[in-house]
Formats: sequence, structure tokens, C-alpha cells
Amino acid sequence: MRTSALPLLLLAACSTSQRAPSPGDGASDYLYLWTGSADSTAPDFLAVLDVRADTGRYGALVTTLAVPGLHNGPHHTEHAMPADGQLFANGFTAGQSFIFDLRDGAHPRLAGQFSGQAGFTHPHSFLRLSNGNVLSTFQMSHGAAGMAPGGLVELTPAGQVVRSSSAFLPGVDPGLRPYSAGIVAALDRVVTTTTDMDPKSPFKADQLQIWRLSDLKLLHTITLPQGPRGDEGDLTAEPRVLEDGRTVLVSTFNCGLYLLEGLEGESPAGRLVASLPMKDKDSNCAIPAVAGHFLLITVPTVPGVVSLDISDPAHPREASRLTLDSTDVPHWISLEPNTRRVVITGFGSLLNRVLIARFDSASGALALDRRFREPGSDRPGYAMSGRTWPHGGSAPGIPHGAVFSRP
Repeated sequence: MRTSALPLLLLAACSTSQRAPSPGDGASDYLYLWTGSADSTAPDFLAVLDVRADTGRYGALVTTLAVPGLHNGPHHTEHAMPADGQLFANGFTAGQSFIFDLRDGAHPRLAGQFSGQAGFTHPHSFLRLSNGNVLSTFQMSHGAAGMAPGGLVELTPAGQVVRSSSAFLPGVDPGLRPYSAGIVAALDRVVTTTTDMDPKSPFKADQLQIWRLSDLKLLHTITLPQGPRGDEGDLTAEPRVLEDGRTVLVSTFNCGLYLLEGLEGESPAGRLVASLPMKDKDSNCAIPAVAGHFLLITVPTVPGVVSLDISDPAHPREASRLTLDSTDVPHWISLEPNTRRVVITGFGSLLNRVLIARFDSASGALALDRRFREPGSDRPGYAMSGRTWPHGGSAPGIPHGAVFSRP
């Protein structure tokens, strides 16, 4: 097994233009931030920022939309704005999910809300199927001895159940929790990861599950091999389907990157192809995004975002890295539809702050967008503290899922 260690490199040549995006290049008008409130008595909300760089309002707050309930725990949204403008977002703490109607970009509307579906509870990730429906992972279900593994549920854009399937079969560890997914339509497969959102869970979550897309039948539960460090396969995180529609790379929170092989056969397996830097259990790698033959991923040990050239998926190589402040803990990223900008949220100094980076899809270069900042400030980013929100209240916001609008 050949594994790339991806050493820390100073890539001075990897700078990218700070040119302002213009409407003609497919730039987004708005950025949507799924946000919790630091005040336990205040509602969570969706914030809308103007990201039209040529209007003089770059980074200005447009509006906010509060959602029902308290302590929802805003977590994942869909990773990209869907074509129908109906954005699914989960409030994982409360097990509640919300559907935002964003067809009128500056005037968001709450179109729906749901919790448990088809006997499963705590939805986590949402992916679009070719028919426009949403495939969602649900972490848990109620079993005879308490909480058991959840499963997959296909939902309409209005949140109604179409079909479902359980992740729990004989031989499956009851601590397994469907986390995220990748849809490999060309191979009639779905790949799901297994990390429990409960940080106290003893489950190693070094497994993947392979399903048949056409009927959601669970076909295989496989264990990832470990690498030289001994724990790269633990805490499986995010599958990403590459541009050929057939190749899948899976990241782990323990900073391993695995290439899946034999997905369509009887013996699928994962092969460790890269080990990203990780210094301790609090420096978990997190969300990846694919743009052409590059994979971007947040790496808190840097701390920043690393761009990998995956032209040869079996041998990723570092193309660039964006290094942030030492107190930043990047977690979530999402690409603008034209792939020229990347939004970054996280923890540490990023708990109440949002950054945007520029991305060059030809070279893989990343650079912080220093034009995205408060008026009069020399510090890049949008601060979600020290302001009064349109929906009421002035407690700091804690953004997590974030997506650009479609052009």
C-alpha cells in the first residue's frame, strides 16, 4: 500500500487572483448561513449575506429568518444549493430539520419542518437524487434495547417519505450511526459513513456501508484498514464522488483519505491513499469539496484548507494550502457553483465568524478573500457578533452549514 504523507510545504507560487467576481462569470448573489444563537432564549436563524462584489455591499447582511423552537443546534445543510431552491438544513441537537424556500434569494421563507421519518430519528446529511428528491441519512432508530442504527430515507422536496431502508442487519454493530453519504448513480450505489454525532460514543466508526441505489438495499458493511499512524480509518466522515461519476474518495475525521475499489462487485474495499496532518483528537479534519480534479478539505492542524490534486486519485498530491490564524479551527466549506469562491465556518476564532477564500480551478491555488470584511476593518471575514439581528435580539450567531446561491 502506497500512502502519501502530504508533508507541510510552503507553496509560494500558489496565489490566486483577488479580482472581484462579476455577474457574467456565474457568480452568486447571496450566501446563506445556517446559524445557532449564543443566547439559549433566542431562536436559531438563517442569515443572508450579499456577496455581489461589484455593488459596494460585498458582505453586507440582507436579512435573517428565525425558525421555530430553541436549542435546535444548527448543523448541516445540503452542501450546494439545489436547483429547486428548497434547501434542507438539520438542527441536529433537537432532531429537527427545516426546508428553506430560497427561490427569492433576498427573501427566505420557511417551507417545511420535520423530525423523525419512517421510524428513524435525527437526520444528518441531505443529498439530491437525479429525480429532484432528497436522500437523507438518519442516525438512529428506536430498537428493543434502546437506540439502534438509523438508515436512509428518500424524501420529496416537501419532506414527505418516498422509501426507506435500515442500516441495522445481523452482524452490524449496534453503535453504528449513518452519518453522511455519496450517491454513485453510475454504479447504482450509495456509500455511507458511520460516525456517531455523540462525542462520547465508544464506537470506532471505522466502517462504511454500501447500498444499492435502485432499491436502497444494504449490500455490504466494510471496515477500513488503518495506516501507519494506526487510527486513520476511525471516524469515517464524508464520501465524495469525483467528476467521472464512478470514483469515490472518503475522508475520515482522523484525517485519512481512502479510495474505494470494487464498489460494483462483491468485495468492495477502501485503500488509504493520503494521511493529512493531525496532532490530537481535537484537530479533526472535516468537510471536503470536489472541484474538477481538486479536492479541498479543512485541516485544523494547519490550520486551514488544503487543496489536493486528485488527477490520479490513488496518489493525491498537495497543490496549495490556505493557512488561517492560529486560533481558527476550520470545519465546514462549500464551493460557489462556479467554484471560484469557498465559504469557511468552524470553531475557535471562527465560532462567530465567516471567511471566504478564492479558488483557482486551473492550478488548485487558494487565497483568502481580503475584500470580504467589515467596512473600516482590516480583518477579513464577517463577524456574527456585536450586531442586532433583523429578526430581533443581539446575541452572537454561531454559523455552521453555509451555501452560496445559484447564479
